[in-house]
Amino acid sequence: MLSFNLEAKRNDSSGSLVTAKSVELTIDTSLAGRPDALNPVELLLASQAACFIKGIERLAPTLEFDFRGVQVFLEADRPENEARIAQIRYRVLIETDESDQRIALMHKNLQKQGPIYNTLSAGTELVGSVTRENVQE
Repeated sequence: MLSFNLEAKRNDSSGSLVTAKSVELTIDTSLAGRPDALNPVELLLASQAACFIKGIERLAPTLEFDFRGVQVFLEADRPENEARIAQIRYRVLIETDESDQRIALMHKNLQKQGPIYNTLSAGTELVGSVTRENVQE
């Protein structure tokens, strides 16, 4: 079993500080919102983005999948009067010369083997695509 940990501490009414490993990150826990820090939903989306990118890094050698870069775009919808995320939409752009079939295989593996993806999809609708970008011909 792998274990992960971090510590979060409220600084004041405008924000909090998260510490994990040797990283410190200011987060937006203010009721007014902060443009210089991620709020809880943005942190969740950042986790999914990292999971996609790390998943591609991990799967590429196994699948013999050649790529040069990855870009992830995510959007989340939260019903105004409900404390939940109803849907997360994603678009993963991979800079690669791989075929559409190989990209579909990568997408399937990201869905199957992504720990954040599988945790979120258990209670939230995730819809999206993995596509090719900047193909060199």
